[in-house]
Amino acid sequence: MSPVQRPKPRPPARPLQQCLGDLQGQWQQQGNLGALWQAWPQLAGPQLAPHCRPLELRGRTLVIGAAQPQWLQALRYSRHQLLAVLQSRGFPVQNLHFVQQDLPAPVEPFSQELERNWKQHPSRQSAGMAICPACHAPAPVGELERWGRCALCLRQDSSAFAPPPGWSEEDSEESVDERSKDQSDGRSTRA
Repeated sequence: MSPVQRPKPRPPARPLQQCLGDLQGQWQQQGNLGALWQAWPQLAGPQLAPHCRPLELRGRTLVIGAAQPQWLQALRYSRHQLLAVLQSRGFPVQNLHFVQQDLPAPVEPFSQELERNWKQHPSRQSAGMAICPACHAPAPVGELERWGRCALCLRQDSSAFAPPPGWSEEDSEESVDERSKDQSDGRSTRA
């Protein structure tokens, strides 16, 4: 009888954090721009990082774009320090080249305007809770001050969502009947 061949056992699973760390290390060794972008805030520091960023890796030369001339000048003054930090972190960079380039503003998860609007929404007012005069349920004071009732009552009240002036239910039924008649004749009412 022949021996049964079994596949080699798989190595044990590694934590995701360790896998990502290994990937980042490979990026650094290969001179990948993605690793530079990810580490840029720590490499350039809190003053330079928001105003400049790595644009391109040409061999062992890193091209860095700055938004305004004063930040380009700041990069030039800190060239040796930045190059030393890059090399100490394992990036294969031998030279830095600086260019002026308009950088898009960083996108924040919530803009200040959106955050302000959210804080001013009646349901977010911190004045506490009160009783809705329509349904006698607890409701945020901001909703009651703005609408005179809670948002649920406002939604349920059909007068809040009334049809436009001049609209009647009969007109609506006639147009539906006309459309169904036209479609059964094979004609299209669309222009």
